[in-house]
Amino acid sequence: MLSHNIVLYGIKNCDSVKKARTWLDARQIAYTFHDYRVDGLEPALLQRFIDKLGLDAVLNQRSSSWRQLSDERKSDLSPEKALQLMLEIPTLIKRPILALDDQFYVGFNPEHYSAIL
Repeated sequence: MLSHNIVLYGIKNCDSVKKARTWLDARQIAYTFHDYRVDGLEPALLQRFIDKLGLDAVLNQRSSSWRQLSDERKSDLSPEKALQLMLEIPTLIKRPILALDDQFYVGFNPEHYSAIL
C-alpha cells in the first residue's frame, strides 16, 4: 500500500470529526489530526482550502455559528471578509476537511472515505 500524507482538520468535539476519526482509527489508517482551536489556523492554509474546494464548500452558512452572526457581519460577503470571519471563528468552517497528499475533501462520508483511502 502506498504511503499517503493524511491530515484531518477540524475541532475535536465536532460530531462529524469524531465519526471521521473513529472511522480512520478502526481501519488503522495513519493520519495527523489538526484541531483549529488547539493548533491554530494559518491564513495561507485556509486560503488553500478555499482555492481547492471553493468558498461555498468551506464556509458553513448553515451552522449555528453563522446564524449567531449579526446581519451586518453576514452582508456584503466578499472572499476576503469570509476568510477573516473563518479565521476569527473557526466553527464557521465545514468539518472535517481531509487532506490526502495535495487533495482536499470536505465532510465525512464513509463510502467516500473508503473510495479515496
